[in-house]
Amino acid sequence: MARTIVGIDLGTVKTCTLIGQVDDAETETEGGHRSPLRIVGIGVVPSRGVRKGVVTDLEEATRAVRESVDRAERVSGHTVTQAYVLVGGAHIASQNSRGVAAIGRGDRPIDRDDVERAMESAQAIALPHNRRIIHSIPREFIVDGQDGIKNPLGLLGYRLEVEAHVVTGAVTSIRNLVKCMEANEIEILDLVLQPLASAEAVLTDEERAMGVTVADIGGGTTDLAIHVEGSVWQTLVHDVGGYQISNDIALGLRTSLGTAEELKVRYAHAMPSSVDEAEVIEFSSFGSETVTAVSRRELCQIVSWRLEEMLDMIAQDIRRSGLESLLPAGVVITGGTANLRGLLRVARERLNLPVRIGAPQRLRGLSEAISSPAYSAAVGLLLWGMRQDRAAGENSFRYPTGVGGGTWWQQVVKWLRVFLPGS
Repeated sequence: MARTIVGIDLGTVKTCTLIGQVDDAETETEGGHRSPLRIVGIGVVPSRGVRKGVVTDLEEATRAVRESVDRAERVSGHTVTQAYVLVGGAHIASQNSRGVAAIGRGDRPIDRDDVERAMESAQAIALPHNRRIIHSIPREFIVDGQDGIKNPLGLLGYRLEVEAHVVTGAVTSIRNLVKCMEANEIEILDLVLQPLASAEAVLTDEERAMGVTVADIGGGTTDLAIHVEGSVWQTLVHDVGGYQISNDIALGLRTSLGTAEELKVRYAHAMPSSVDEAEVIEFSSFGSETVTAVSRRELCQIVSWRLEEMLDMIAQDIRRSGLESLLPAGVVITGGTANLRGLLRVARERLNLPVRIGAPQRLRGLSEAISSPAYSAAVGLLLWGMRQDRAAGENSFRYPTGVGGGTWWQQVVKWLRVFLPGS
């Protein structure tokens, strides 16, 4: 029987609701060329009340979500009551932690309770009162000193340790996002960090195993997730994205943000030298009904300055992580800014790593409309939900892409009840 999964991406530029159906009769082929996930509903509207991935106007953001959900419901014929929801913004932070659980005398196999105790120990980190854990991501388990274990269940041992990556967020930012969904009578099944969702849609298993960085350059933020040996080792969020490029164009050419965004999409190129110096573009500037003409190369130069700064920021993050030598698969760039012409060549030069553009693949149904990198995170929400459902149905230990489903969301609900009266 087909199951319905909903993902909601409340971003800086767009609010997107996707509705997917998972048909248990469909299975992926060995090469992964056929997916059981079919897209049956899409609702995309301009975002309002969101800045750099964070809700800044609850009423406007709630209305944008309602419009997006309504459109997806009309297309699919389904009513949305539950959803996986994207979380992002510069308030996101992360750190690595180790947890330990004693097993006993080594005469019994490790069970789920042991794993949960080890994960709870890893989550026992000092946090300010205004921050809470969003994700606890097990990188690897160690049993009696033997490291590199991905699934410790059933093994005999005296001591279980876990190396975990812990992602935290600001209470108020998460609270506002939750209230936005509650106002639309939508139950949140999971909050999913943006680069982790994007990784679901654009990475291959081989890339994860070899070592790769996902760089989601969205409208308001640039989100990174560094994967080593099949697990997430580091996540980072910067409050700079495609909006800053549009804003630079608006300031440099003295035009509106709307016009600047249109010029970016239609004419921008990451390599000014590749554009004919004689080519001229026309647009309306502020305070004038007349048309202004400017060299297209000048526009591209404005874009290039900001883009190179963003790419250098990504390169610096990778170097600071100390994991650069463990990333033979390089960097996969996704998000709306990945559509910029010439980005791939410039990124390879600035990052000095293998680079490719990542977009959702192997989808069925209304897939053509969301095949752009701009929809990677939204599609990833559905794939995340599909894996969670499958793992729960099979009572499986396997975490989706190395990310623990565990009990963290139940913990989030508990503290939300403290901070959100009546929730």
